[in-house]
Amino acid sequence: MPLPSDDDFDDNTKVAEPGAGFDSRGMGLKIQKKLLGKMSSKSIAKHFIDDTTGKVLDATYKIIKEYSGKKDAEKMMKCVIKIVVKVGILYRNDQFNADELAMAESFKKKFHSLAMTVISFHEVEFTYDAGFLKSSIEECRQLLQTLIDRHSTDKTKGRVDHVFQSFCDEKLMDVIFAPEGKFHDYMKSIVVNLRKMMDEGNL
Repeated sequence: MPLPSDDDFDDNTKVAEPGAGFDSRGMGLKIQKKLLGKMSSKSIAKHFIDDTTGKVLDATYKIIKEYSGKKDAEKMMKCVIKIVVKVGILYRNDQFNADELAMAESFKKKFHSLAMTVISFHEVEFTYDAGFLKSSIEECRQLLQTLIDRHSTDKTKGRVDHVFQSFCDEKLMDVIFAPEGKFHDYMKSIVVNLRKMMDEGNL
């Protein structure tokens, strides 16, 4: 997987309440971004993605790889990792204002609800509803776009659209939730680890 370049971590992020003159927090943030740009994807994952989340992403990668090919799967995972890193940097450096923190909480609740929907559709026969799932995914996309809006370039926003819109592919959803379908074992792994993430308070 290609390494993120410095361009992937926007320098237009403004530091909350900068001091007069030299802005040490802003400088630290820029240095952190550049260091991350030189790290391998595995190193980045260790800092921002826990083991349980990693297992969900691994299973997701396998699904996308079998559904649409290795190239698309690698592009998807690269986008996901860059989005996670971007939001992680912003949060850890106190870049979100009060309204954005409230938006982050709304996104977390909606994403938790989406995860519960995925678990239910996998575990309970005849509950799968493509329209409802697409609507939930789109709501998450909109919330995340609003959260990162003032901190991100069009390139980053495009990654968000790519990830969420990819999972709105109804043919993909039909295959994923087909009873005893070819992705059943991958989905079982995803569901087990989504539950674990909830137990660990990470979702």
